[in-house]
Amino acid sequence: MHRLAQFGLALAFAAPAALAQQAAPAAPATPTAVAAPAAPAAASMPAAKAADVASIDAIIAAVYDVISGPAGAPRDWDRMRSLFAPEGRMGAMVARPDGSYVLRAMSPEDYIARNTKAFTTMGFFETEKARTTETFGQIAHVFSTYEARHAKDEAKPFMRGINSIQLIHDGKRWYVLNLIWQAEDAKLQLPERYLRNG
Repeated sequence: MHRLAQFGLALAFAAPAALAQQAAPAAPATPTAVAAPAAPAAASMPAAKAADVASIDAIIAAVYDVISGPAGAPRDWDRMRSLFAPEGRMGAMVARPDGSYVLRAMSPEDYIARNTKAFTTMGFFETEKARTTETFGQIAHVFSTYEARHAKDEAKPFMRGINSIQLIHDGKRWYVLNLIWQAEDAKLQLPERYLRNG
């Protein structure tokens, strides 16, 4: 994914209702119905194209395709939104001047807001060079080696790295749950095993 990003933090708070339950008197020992958990707030999410989310190959291809294009070409941000789970997150591992690393975490909306302007003046084409995939039941982890170019026909990429992508399947379709990336630098080169499909 494009490396422009902004800091973000996810904080978890105890629900007031849970705290109230701790202080409430014990309930009678009779069977009671258990309320179903609330469904994710997905009503506002755009519907995905069935072809984009039908398989791991399809959703990975869609992730790369939706962010790529020449300078000034509008991206289909609703298509990108449709690929992510409602609680989906993104992030970039970035080197600090002192040699330490920090995760620049963001939501898909943060990514869209930050990169819409950048893509008006900069061509950006990201393609997958190789992939290693692990799956178990409804979860998958894809280690996807990427190359980034400013023009589709450039011979040499200006950047390479790894997209670490967690996917989930709800019985109907695949979703991107987490996408974290790190680019190569002078001290961190892609090993040979990530330059071929595993």
